[in-house]
Amino acid sequence: MEFGPVLRRIRAVRRLKQQAVADLAGVTQTTVSRWESGQLEPDDAQVRRLMRRLGPSGTLTADHGVRRLVETSPLRVHLVCDITHRLLAASPAREAEWLADARDWEGRSLYRFATEEIRRAESRLDDCGWFSGRVPGAYFWTEAGVPGSAIRIQQGYCLWERLSLNDGSPVRLVTTLAPEAVPPRVLDTFIDLGRA
Repeated sequence: MEFGPVLRRIRAVRRLKQQAVADLAGVTQTTVSRWESGQLEPDDAQVRRLMRRLGPSGTLTADHGVRRLVETSPLRVHLVCDITHRLLAASPAREAEWLADARDWEGRSLYRFATEEIRRAESRLDDCGWFSGRVPGAYFWTEAGVPGSAIRIQQGYCLWERLSLNDGSPVRLVTTLAPEAVPPRVLDTFIDLGRA
C-alpha cells in the first residue's frame, strides 16, 4: 500500500492532527498533507521514524488470549493489522482453506491476495467511519480469489470486526461465512460495504 493512506488511517486511529505528525517527523503540516494526498513521498528515514512512533505493533506478544481464541476457532477466521494487513493469526479452518501454514505468513501483508470485492470494500472504510470507531463491523459478499494463489479466498460473506490490542494497535478479525450462516444481528448492525 502507499504510505499516504496508511498515515491518514494511523492519524484517525490515534486521533492525531497533521501538525502533531509534522512535529514528530520534523516537517511542516503542509508536507504531511502532501504525503497523505500522494503529492509527495517521505524518505525512508521519515517513514521508519513515524512507523516506529505511531505505527501498529503488528504482533500479538501481549495478547496471548486473542491469539488462542483465533487459533482455536472452528470458524474460517484470521486476524490482521487493520492498517498494514499483516497477518497476526489464523484458525485451523482458515489454514485448511489456504492450504498454507499461517505461521509462514505471519507478519506479511495479505493485501496482494485481495479480491476485487475486498479491495472495493477496503476503499469504502474511510468514508463509513471505520477508522474513527463509528461502526461496529462491516460485511460484504466476495467471489473466490485467483485459483492457485498461495492464499486462497473462498466465495462467501466476509465479516470484518475491528478490535484493539493491549498496546492500542487496531486489528481486524476477518470471518468468512456461507449466506445461511450469517447471524441476523450482523445484517442489522454491521455496515454493508457491498452496496454500490
